[in-house]
Amino acid sequence: MKNFNVVLLACVLFASAYGCSQQSVRQDDGRDGFVYVHDVIPDVILDVRYHSNDNFMGTVVDGYHRDVILISKPAAAALSKVQDDLRQQGFGLKIFDGYRPQKAVNHFVRWSENPADRLTKQTYYPDLPKDRLFELGYIARKSGHTRGSTLDLTVVNLASGEELDMGSPWDFFGEVSHHDSPLVDSTATANRELLRQTMVRHGFLPYANEWWHYTLANEPYPDTYFDFNVE
Repeated sequence: MKNFNVVLLACVLFASAYGCSQQSVRQDDGRDGFVYVHDVIPDVILDVRYHSNDNFMGTVVDGYHRDVILISKPAAAALSKVQDDLRQQGFGLKIFDGYRPQKAVNHFVRWSENPADRLTKQTYYPDLPKDRLFELGYIARKSGHTRGSTLDLTVVNLASGEELDMGSPWDFFGEVSHHDSPLVDSTATANRELLRQTMVRHGFLPYANEWWHYTLANEPYPDTYFDFNVE
């Protein structure tokens, strides 16, 4: 009973600040349900831009302590099948992001609320005002990435190592990045469709506004947002 009271008190105190519900940020170390992508798919290519200055904020993002990709175990198992499928066609995956801690999302929010910071505007959002990125669905205060089963990725040619032409760069905010955008040519449309069909075939769902963004349909933590570091 004493232990129960301690847990109850902790929940009450936490609820006063964050809300004691499944949909609040999970502060405990929930990484037991996660794996490193490269441990499951040794030949996958990683390009962890949020662990560098080469991203839409122009700085290393909070919580990204190593250039590794973590995702939930079920997502990794499904992604391994995607890689096997593509490999038979002479292609492979390059991954930009997977699990994203809530502290990183909070960093995105602070960046969006600073109108003076326009360092990356011409590269990542040349045609959009910064204060509309939430409204248009390019940034969210609660991200599917934080649940651990969402990935940002593209396809590479295994012979050359080069990315397939997708018509727009990863994390480019604009209509050209929408899956079915009429602004891209037939080659980019076919390459996006290759990625989409392969991901969907192995249990992932696309996000209409971003050709690179996929979430495992049967994600194991649909209502939980984690905050441990990527390390």
